[in-house]
Amino acid sequence: MLINHDTRCALDTVVDLVNTGAQGEDRDGLADLAALRGFVERNAISDVGTLTGPDLAAVRSVREQFTRVFAARDTRSAAELLNTMVAAAGTTPRLTDHDGYDWHIHYFAPGASVADHLAADGGMALAFLVVAGERERLRRCEAPDCRRAFVDLSRNRSRRYCDSRTCGNRLHVAAYRARRREAAE
Repeated sequence: MLINHDTRCALDTVVDLVNTGAQGEDRDGLADLAALRGFVERNAISDVGTLTGPDLAAVRSVREQFTRVFAARDTRSAAELLNTMVAAAGTTPRLTDHDGYDWHIHYFAPGASVADHLAADGGMALAFLVVAGERERLRRCEAPDCRRAFVDLSRNRSRRYCDSRTCGNRLHVAAYRARRREAAE
């Protein structure tokens, strides 16, 4: 599947946003405005002014909507969620070249809130996956103690863990040790 740079960045931002949600022992990664500012900076989200309490609440709402897209039981349900989200964000595609990046498309209106920015760009990136028949690439980590979201962009759609260096490696090492214990007994 060919995904352009902008769509990949938007998908990475969606995954990061979904993974800020409280999971298990992890606390909410968007607990306050400082955490929201860190998220905005980490994901190089452009055209964001001063962040306020209502921005934080709106971004948390967008996070919940994206979380529901990842959990959607079928493509039609995911499409309905995305249509609602993108329409509410007031999607207005426009070409732009800023901050040293070549021409690309922003789906949010100039001056849009950070929540509308995320909903429009992230919603469109997820919509491209749905249109390409690739919704099954939206996954949750299969490690028993991890449910982090990720987008499987491997050629054969075989990725099982959010991060092969942490969750995948940890489970492989545990399985190896269990086999060694079993063999020793």
